[in-house]
Order: sequence, then C-alpha cells, then structure tokens
Amino acid sequence: MENISKDDIRYKEAERQVKRIKKFYVFLFIYIAVNIFILVLNYRELQPGDTIWQLKYFSLPIFWGIAVVIHGLRTFMPNFMLGSNWEDRKIKELMDKEKQL
Repeated sequence: MENISKDDIRYKEAERQVKRIKKFYVFLFIYIAVNIFILVLNYRELQPGDTIWQLKYFSLPIFWGIAVVIHGLRTFMPNFMLGSNWEDRKIKELMDKEKQL
C-alpha cells in the first residue's frame, strides 16, 4: 500500500470531498426530520373531512427537495454544474489576469 502524505494534493482533495459528503448527509437528515415534523403537525391540525393530500401541505417538501437533489448532484457529481475542471480553469484565468496588471 502506498504511503499517503497529508500534504499530498490528492489527499487534500479527498478530504474536501469527504467533508462535502458529510455536509450533504447532514442536510438530507435535517430535510427529512423537519418535513416529517411539519407533515405530522399539519396532519394533526386537519379538520374532519379534510385531506392531507393538498399542494399547500407538500409545497415546502417539494421545493426544498429540489434543493436537496441539486446539492446531491453537486456533491456526488462535481462536474454537473460547472463542467469538468472549472476550478482549475478559473484559477488559471485569474492568475493570468493578475500577471497582466
């Protein structure tokens, strides 16, 4: 097995990716817990004859769910939003611009 130095670029990138994945899972857990809590509260407040299957009860989970999906795509498919090597290209562009000044 190869020795891994904490100064290695690959190690630092893997460490950043692990932190992004952890943040995503925390975000997902909060999304699930809060939406279950809100849906239970809404269900308890229903009047006789009302139904929980209305858009007003599911609009928050739907729109927040879209944000969770986008966050997941950005976490597990980093090239999804800005293309491959976007960060490297942007850093090079900014360094070239700095040299011209």
